[in-house]
Amino acid sequence: MPRYLIERNIPALGTLLPDDLREVARKSNGILRELGPSVQWVHSYITRDRMYCIYLAPDEALVREHALRGGFPADQISRVSSVIDPTTGEWEVSRR
Repeated sequence: MPRYLIERNIPALGTLLPDDLREVARKSNGILRELGPSVQWVHSYITRDRMYCIYLAPDEALVREHALRGGFPADQISRVSSVIDPTTGEWEVSRR
């Protein structure tokens, strides 16, 4: 399933209290249930004025539909082409 990175510009987001964030997550979860199992929210990173979300979905249109129904901004949606981490540098490549 394709993976997407969504950038949401939300002023003062980093100042929200845990209860506020819980309500945002509940709203998102409700919309995801309506859309069905083909779109999944993996997790999000919150900074002062932005949220970066990782979603799994068959296409960008379904990610945009989630944002539209929830009233969440989706300022940039990028399909992830690869994921690397520190262990990527440890791969052994055999060329025999």
